[in-house]
Amino acid sequence: MPVNLPLPDRSTLLAIPGLRIGTARAAIRKPGRRDLMLMALAPTATVAGVFTTNRFCAAPVRVCQAHLAASGGAIRALLVNTGCANAGTGAQGLANARSSCAEVARQLGCRADQVLPFSTGVILEHLPMDRLSAGITSAASALDGSDWLDAAEAIMTTDTQPKAVSAQVQLGGRSVASVSGISKGAGMIRPNMATMLGFIATDATVEASLLSRWCTEIADQTFNRVTVDGDTSTNDSLVLIATGAGGLRIAADADPGAAELRASLLSVATDLAQALVRDGEGATKFITVAIEGARDRDEASAIAYSIAHSPLVKTAFFASDPNLGRILAAIGYAGVDDLDVDDIDLYLDDVHVATRGGRHPDYREADGQRVMKSSEITIRVVLGRGPVATTVWTCDLSHDYVSINADYRS
Repeated sequence: MPVNLPLPDRSTLLAIPGLRIGTARAAIRKPGRRDLMLMALAPTATVAGVFTTNRFCAAPVRVCQAHLAASGGAIRALLVNTGCANAGTGAQGLANARSSCAEVARQLGCRADQVLPFSTGVILEHLPMDRLSAGITSAASALDGSDWLDAAEAIMTTDTQPKAVSAQVQLGGRSVASVSGISKGAGMIRPNMATMLGFIATDATVEASLLSRWCTEIADQTFNRVTVDGDTSTNDSLVLIATGAGGLRIAADADPGAAELRASLLSVATDLAQALVRDGEGATKFITVAIEGARDRDEASAIAYSIAHSPLVKTAFFASDPNLGRILAAIGYAGVDDLDVDDIDLYLDDVHVATRGGRHPDYREADGQRVMKSSEITIRVVLGRGPVATTVWTCDLSHDYVSINADYRS
């Protein structure tokens, strides 16, 4: 079960004017489940995206990047399938991704390069194009028949539950725009970005280059701050959509409502990113790694991820075993060559564990174990080197993680 992650409430998920959703049960890998989602966008919409840095990126990622560049962000539809990642599929994979865009374009009356395809699931397998095509037809005919919760269910892989969040943008005491988003991901999760898909939409109008910059900034603060297992996927994508169907219009950061809209987008993205960790494969604990007093962002991130990726640290937290020397070791091998360990303080929630290069004189193992039995824990490292801080969210590593991934293709 996810760590303190409630199921989305359908009644709280806000429809976004200028965006229609259709889903289908296309039996791409498993019969009887929603596994295809189609979003149709108003002609006023602008779209921005950031994608995996994995050099073995999937065919749909390459097609998305090309279509965004060709259209200048004037996208009319998004297509998402689960069950097959269409990664490691060579020229045929690219042809299949493009063919799926052409099919959506025929259904919706737009150009193929105005369609963004997304796939998630098993790598090294080709899309079942006959079933995918039938699913596109079904989803297109069902536009307006599905909502954000249906969409969240349709993009799941090993997720144990859908992930969906909404917010309203307040300006001068009144609501001026809505934001809704969904994400998926539970394993092969680490920054840059992860086996995750995220789609966040607002009915505001946002100038294309500004939306693109916001997308990168928001990804860096949210989806690039989570890690489950340290593996960077072939398919991860985050997309921001501004449908332009509402009354709020933003062309620059200084415009009225811009700060409030960006804050709402960031809030939704944060909730969705943290939901990936809370639903991490086999996770039983949600762990915040907070680094303070770093000299620069690079060293803060290096130390945070060194702790968050360590199998020994993560298994100790699963067992509630206060073998906290593992955290010190992870700090030490993070690659900060001139790190002075005598300046470092380590805290576990409110417990001061280590100081001046060794165990704090007041630290008692019973206190460490008390904290580690909690389902939500903060590891705080104070480096004493400078003004920079960063935060990464991760989870423990359990027996179930191995079982889930050993059986993934079964």
